[in-house]
Amino acid sequence: MSHRPLAPVFAGLRIGLHALFAGLLVLVVVRVLVTGAGAAPIALTVALGLVYLAGAWVARRGRSGAGIAWVLVLTAVWAALVWLVPEAAYLVFPLFFLYLHVLPRVAGPLAVVATTALTIAAFAVHGGLTVGGVVGPVVGAGVALLIGLGYAALERRAAEREELMAELLATRDRLAAAEREQGTLAERGRLAREIHDTVAQGLSSIQMLLYAAERADATGPGIAHIRLARQTAADGLAETRRFIRELAPPSLTQGLGPALERLARSWGEHAGVDVEVDVPDEVELPMDAQTALLRIAQGALANVAQHAAATRVRVVLTAAGHAVRLTVADDGRGFDPDAPDARGGGTDSFGLRAMRERVDQLDGTIEVTSTPGAGTTVAVTLPSGGSQ
Repeated sequence: MSHRPLAPVFAGLRIGLHALFAGLLVLVVVRVLVTGAGAAPIALTVALGLVYLAGAWVARRGRSGAGIAWVLVLTAVWAALVWLVPEAAYLVFPLFFLYLHVLPRVAGPLAVVATTALTIAAFAVHGGLTVGGVVGPVVGAGVALLIGLGYAALERRAAEREELMAELLATRDRLAAAEREQGTLAERGRLAREIHDTVAQGLSSIQMLLYAAERADATGPGIAHIRLARQTAADGLAETRRFIRELAPPSLTQGLGPALERLARSWGEHAGVDVEVDVPDEVELPMDAQTALLRIAQGALANVAQHAAATRVRVVLTAAGHAVRLTVADDGRGFDPDAPDARGGGTDSFGLRAMRERVDQLDGTIEVTSTPGAGTTVAVTLPSGGSQ
């Protein structure tokens, strides 16, 4: 899908160029017929028109590689015609734009200068060297150069805008997908917490009370019903806990601490890097925050493997007050955080941008500290209350 707002302008310029060439060609034909110049000018005029139509037909079908040859043939036929019919010199004006559009950047202006000199020489041959015969072609060449360069600048700007629009659309789609994923994880985490705090706790309390009643009245007439109720509560509790495990991400079924430890150990064995892990067994965090921290740790370790050339990595998870802090530090080659690529201009910084997006969604902070040759530390702090 094209998003180039200047496309109608470019189409209008091309149509105007074709109309200008056709009008000037008709003027040459009329001049030849009025003066009775003979068959050679007529033949060259027809050949010039056919060559121009052939080039326009090829360009319309998107065939590349023949443009330079077409312009050269067109120039050769026009040069032969201009020595026979002086009015054919006016056709040099649309040729100026063709040179600037079809020929390479340096060759285009050189061709304009060369054909301008040829036009002045043709005017001098037919009517002598005059001020109008010199100033007219020179002014026309100057105007064509200005318009042609402006056209090229507009075309480059339009291409840049189209690339930017495509990048923005792709970023919007990625953000929408990330928001849907975060929303799904947040809802799953909320359901798991609600079930754990209500149904599971209630069933656990019922089971404990029935067990106490069973022990207090082990031979009473209703003991069979008490045992059945206790067993039913135990089955319901086991089923509820299974639901909670299914709602939570598989890697987090045993908590964030064990998940980070498993991730770091397996990554260290795969990457051949010495990994030191310092994480608690249990961390009180909403499921979306736990998932975000686990994904951030995965991204940080992936960056270490791809870019750091480190020999040692330390993963630390600490909880203080109403915040949780994850730190991933390596002793690799490091980088300059103030460099353009590190601020988002290069493809290697996509991992850091993804981390920042996850942290921003949870109202947290991220700090990237690095010095070339002295390693990198990524520290993420999230509120223990999670996103609201």
